Amino acid sequence: MLIEYTKRQSEKDRLFSILIPTWNNLEYLKLCIKSILKNSVYQHQIIVHINDGSDGTLEWLQQEDIDYTHSSKNIGVCYALNTARSLADTDYLVFVNDDMYLCPEWDRHLYAEIEQAGTKLFYLSGTSIEPVKTANSCCIAPCDYGRNVETFQEEKLLTEFSGLEHADWSGASWPPCVVHKEVWDLIGGYSTEFSPGMYSDPDFSMKLYLAGVRIFKGVSKARAYHFMCRSTNKVRKNNGRRTFLLKYGFTSRQFYTSVLQLGQPYAGCNIPQADDPLWHKLRRSGLVKKLLALFEKPYLN
Repeated sequence: MLIEYTKRQSEKDRLFSILIPTWNNLEYLKLCIKSILKNSVYQHQIIVHINDGSDGTLEWLQQEDIDYTHSSKNIGVCYALNTARSLADTDYLVFVNDDMYLCPEWDRHLYAEIEQAGTKLFYLSGTSIEPVKTANSCCIAPCDYGRNVETFQEEKLLTEFSGLEHADWSGASWPPCVVHKEVWDLIGGYSTEFSPGMYSDPDFSMKLYLAGVRIFKGVSKARAYHFMCRSTNKVRKNNGRRTFLLKYGFTSRQFYTSVLQLGQPYAGCNIPQADDPLWHKLRRSGLVKKLLALFEKPYLN
């Protein structure tokens, strides 16, 4: 499929290249970009990948001073991110969902962590505020400031977001997230065998881990409101669990829990090394054989 590349921004001294995949989600995308322009401390390059864009997204971006790539059909988040990365000018790549509203000074807090890390081998996530509580302990929830653009309580969020209690957490893996471009390129970006995207997040973290990254930190003060509008409900999902299991020999849950210690209070980069007994224990786990047998059944979703 042919991809259209449109590069408009030429400013220098920008800090982040913000990659935003979108799929016929124009009103959320407008709000997301508005929040970046309104609430960022630094200047950033914004790059949108438009999947389809038949809802007016393409026409809108054609009138804006924003870099974008475009595919006439939905190519999924993995191809979208890799395509958008090709237009990036800065040293730091940030992945943001199109249904996120970035809170004031989100970028200042992430950049402070980058400077503190003193290495390019890091992976940082901001902390999402979500209207519905799920099993994800990395988010601040339930904190309902609106389930959609029409009911969004922006001023209430701006007044209250910084006072919501949450500590820094371990296991950065979800947007808004930032990685150095050299590290992104080293691991080859997002793995297209997970297209259209289910389980591409743990795979990306695993590839970073295998490349030597040991700083996986969720930054509490770098906050974003997440509408959870679930674009994935519109697409036939890939069986990412099976792909991850066959690729690495254990499950993404095992990786998140035993290695990255996802959601636990952040206590530095003291996570297992690839040659630790725990790592080999995961690969020898009897659970793997049971799961492989389970996944022999046809994937019906």
